[in-house]
Amino acid sequence: MDIKEYFARTSYQGSYDKLDLATLTDILQHHIRAVPFENLSIHCGEGIELDLEAAYNKIVREKRGGWCMENNQLLSWVLKTVGYDVTLLGAKVYVPEYDVYAPEMDHLLLKVVLDGKSYIVDGAFGMAYQMWQPMELISGTDQPQTPGVFRFLEKSGVWYLEKVKRKQYSPDQSVSTSHNLEEEGCRPVYLFTLQPRDIEEFRACNTRLQTKQASLFVSKSICSLQTTNGIRALVGWKFTEMKYNYKDNMDLVQIRILADEEIEKTLKEKFNITLDKKFVPINRSRPHPSELFV
Repeated sequence: MDIKEYFARTSYQGSYDKLDLATLTDILQHHIRAVPFENLSIHCGEGIELDLEAAYNKIVREKRGGWCMENNQLLSWVLKTVGYDVTLLGAKVYVPEYDVYAPEMDHLLLKVVLDGKSYIVDGAFGMAYQMWQPMELISGTDQPQTPGVFRFLEKSGVWYLEKVKRKQYSPDQSVSTSHNLEEEGCRPVYLFTLQPRDIEEFRACNTRLQTKQASLFVSKSICSLQTTNGIRALVGWKFTEMKYNYKDNMDLVQIRILADEEIEKTLKEKFNITLDKKFVPINRSRPHPSELFV
């Protein structure tokens, strides 16, 4: 593995001699704008390995994306290689359909200590809840970013991440009616503790999330990429482009349902992804997360 090859993959051309917050932010932003959050391997009949070199080869050399246990594991290696103090943490993701958090740890994120302050760095949540900047680990303080206002709340050693969303606007009224645009307001994202984790602790999770029918990642094929002003996402056949803060504190949302023959071209043109095996899109309702353990 070669750090220069990784930076070529993300088009990062800055210096990493100075281990400061600006450099950390720049590395994170280049990652999320170059490397999609995606689970397409599952829907191509491939397994997802919990292995750093496998993640490196897939993301850097094959120019694919990955989910949190690939993206954030690789990002952890990158940050450690250039000299940052990095710790793996585990989170339980909020499931809005059922207003619950996952019963077991199902998300890998990073804590970086810099000049005596702790920051959460997460390059692999994807979609509209992806942070664009490292977040200082302080409770109850709004941390405005381009995607919206994020904040942490700490209760009895458990940290909760939430995002205040803008209202969404679509010029196509049929989209507003048929695709349930999100209302503005506060939305939980995930909870976590500061207990340091080893990558091996995610092995059962890595298997469960790609094999159990109750898993979000089995129920839906997902590919999302952050842009300079918003996001692109393909969930099943639904292709969404969002521009943050388009006007009047509203996010512009444009949605199109793709035909099967448009999928391959869209993945290439919008996400720079070319798949070797046949991809079968899927977008079905997600079962209750407790069914993951049945």
